[in-house]
Parts: sequence; C-alpha cells; structure tokens
Amino acid sequence: MLNLGVFLEALSDYRPAGNEPAVSSVVVDSRQAVPGSVFVAFTGEAADGHDFVPDAFRRGAVAALVEHVPSGENRWPVVDVRAGGVALPPEPPYCVRVDSTLRALQQVAKAWRGRFNPRVIAITGSVGKTSTKELASAVLSRCFRTLKSVGNQNNEIGLPLTLLNLTPEHQAAVVEMGMYAEGEIALLCDLARPQVGVVTMIAPVHLERLGSMDAIVRAKRELVEALPADGVAVLNKDDERVMSMAAHTRARVFTYGLDPSADLSAGNVVSMGLEGIRLTFSYQGETLNVGVPLLGRHSAHTALRAAAVGLVEGMSWDDIVSGLDAMTSQVRLVVVPGPRGSRLLDDSYNSSPDSALAALNLLADLDGRRVAVLGDMLELGEAEVAGHRLVGRRAADVADILIVVGRRARMIGEEALAVGMPAERVHLLDDTPAAIPLLEELVQEGDIVLVKGSLGMRMDRIVTAFGGHS
Repeated sequence: MLNLGVFLEALSDYRPAGNEPAVSSVVVDSRQAVPGSVFVAFTGEAADGHDFVPDAFRRGAVAALVEHVPSGENRWPVVDVRAGGVALPPEPPYCVRVDSTLRALQQVAKAWRGRFNPRVIAITGSVGKTSTKELASAVLSRCFRTLKSVGNQNNEIGLPLTLLNLTPEHQAAVVEMGMYAEGEIALLCDLARPQVGVVTMIAPVHLERLGSMDAIVRAKRELVEALPADGVAVLNKDDERVMSMAAHTRARVFTYGLDPSADLSAGNVVSMGLEGIRLTFSYQGETLNVGVPLLGRHSAHTALRAAAVGLVEGMSWDDIVSGLDAMTSQVRLVVVPGPRGSRLLDDSYNSSPDSALAALNLLADLDGRRVAVLGDMLELGEAEVAGHRLVGRRAADVADILIVVGRRARMIGEEALAVGMPAERVHLLDDTPAAIPLLEELVQEGDIVLVKGSLGMRMDRIVTAFGGHS
C-alpha cells in the first residue's frame, strides 16, 4: 500500500517502520485533495502551489511536498529530507521539504513503479495518443487488470501521478508520453520502464519548439530506444518517419498500417457516419471483418494500434474484437446536441493539419448541411502557412459554411476563397467568442457543425455555450 514511508524512503535514508499514514492519492491541485492525500506544491507562472498548502491540509491531506515552508504557516511539522537522519513526526499533516518538488515526485513514482511488474505499454506520436490509449486499454482489459493514464496525463508531472496509482493487482498499464523537447520522453521511459512502445505518426506538431521534423523524430524515437531487447516496438508502416525508428531499437518490431506488407494491415475501410467504421484486418494470412465504434476512416489506424497491442500481448482475436467493440465513447471527437436540432462534432481539444483533415473527411461522410468552425493551429513553425492553406482547400470541398477563428486560421478561409468557395459562405473571425452569436444566427435543424482548433484557442467555449460538455 502506498504510504508516507514510501515517499520518505525514496527521497532519503529513511527506513519505514510500517506504521506510516496511508496515502489515498497524490494531487497537484489542492482542490482535489481528500483525506489521506499528498499535495505536491509546484511554482507555476500564474500561481505558487505553496500558497495552497493550507487548503490541501484543510481538505485532509496528510503531507505536502514543498520547496520552502509556506509563508506565515509554521504550525505544521517540517520533515527536511535534504539532511540525513530523517524522522517522522508523531501526527500528520506535515510538510516534506525537498530541493525540487518535480524531481521528488518523479523519484517517488520511479521507486513505486519498481515495486511491481506490470506490462507497461507506452504510446507516443504527434496525434492519436489518447484515442489509442483508450482503445488499447479497452482491449487489454478483456484479459488483464489494466491501469491507464487519466485524460492526457502524458508529461513529466502527469506520468508520475499515473504510476503512483499502480497496485499489486495491475497486470498491465497503458500510458501516454508527450513531449515539448528532446530528452523528455527518455525521462518518462526511465520512470515507467515500458516493455511495449507504440508510435502513432509524426506530424509538424511542436515544430515551432523543436525547429525541424528531424528533431521531432529524434524526440519521439526515444521511446523505442528505451525498450528492452525482449520488448516490442509497434510502428506505423504508413509513416516513413515512424518506420525510420526501426533501426534505433533493440526490441522486436511489429508493424501496422493500411500497407498490405505490414504485420497487421487493414483494408476495405468504410465509414458508417456516426455509427463508426468497418474494416478488414489481415494478419498472418487470415482476414477478419470488424466494426469499431470510432468516428471517421482515419480511426482505422487507432483500431490497428489497439489490435496490435492485443496481439503482441498474446490475446485471442475474440478478446481483441470484444475490446474494440467495448469502446463506446469517442475520446476527442464527440457528438453533442447543438442549437435548433443541429449536432456538434466537438473536436475542440487540439488541432494539427493531419487531424483537421481527418475531421473534415469525417464531416464529408455525414448527411446534412456541413458547417466547419476551425481555429488556429498552433506551434506549426515553418509548416504554419502550408498547413493552414492545405486545410483551407479541403474545407472548401467539404463545408457548406466555413467559419474560421484567429489570425492563423484566417489563412484557412483565404485559401478556401482562393479555390472558389463563395464569399457569402466564408466567415473570418478574430476570436472564439465571436463565433457563438454567428452560429446562433446561421445554424439550422439538421446541420452538422464541426468545432476544431488548438487548445489555446479555447474552442470548447463554443460547445459549452450550446449546452455541450467539452
């Protein structure tokens, strides 16, 4: 059981006595603290977590990891692990003082992970990580007690929080690994020790930060480089950049894709609109027709990745298909009611040229008047102009009405106009709130409204305004 002794042992020379307070959860937001929690105080750009230690303790936290004792709050005992001879005060709560709360959290998570022996499946790539995690978890759960990361807990804070939820009962863990810079995925691998690594695809997401596509490839391939010799690298046969990673791993390589030469391939992909997709799997000379409740033909790759994970973990096709069918909710793109009998396709979490094109392709498969509300795609670097204009050309083919939001997205609208979309069907807006009254005016019964943009554009406000829950 996770307890404070585990924390102190990982951070110092403390030797657990066995009577340390149990830890119910580890939180980085004091509002999420409950009796038995450990609160980790981070100093951010907007707020200092140390200011919220009193709130966490009021809610029942038994300890707080801190870099300094909260100002004016000296009534709690302080356990300073920076010096030797650590002793636990008789009664919680107390502050555990460390040099770096981030490194301390990671250190404890690494030690806790080391106590167990689950099969860890890690997923990285420019797009599709969360949907793959959800579907792969649904598949593995048919045969194994499976832990999965919550939401998009895929960074140097979120991954340790996931690992601290491990219990002896877990046989598998499915985690996302994101990054903003080279070296970050290598760090996450050091904490999680994955045996299976899945790479989705490489796209110009974070290009502005990393500077080149080659740098993105190097950063993502840190996952396959970290796999053990008896591990498995699950690689996208349809993406040359992903396949280049095969030369950088000791692990066995298992390929998936629409390419018939992949170890696991898919063909005959048919979109059934909001009912999902149908496709034919081909594996070791056998074929299998499958329906999956995921939206859009691009979801074939998500289904392939989840099935590949099941295969490399030794699952039967019956269990794999049962798991695929159990995925009854969309992860990113969800359908919610819109105004006046319309339907909203809420894909407001994030956007890139590849995912925007996939969403537009789904929109093209649906019946009704099609309205596309597209916001800025951020962090594209040198691909910014070409990416937005590419999306604009496809939007002109698909949408009956195009609404673009933001300075960068204006290029989507301008390109749609340049290829012949009538001006009265294109609306160029400066910010997200302006789209709400425009949609209230334009939307009719039976319309399908796609809402998509990068997270920083807060396109979810459009969905929320019409009663959806983004």
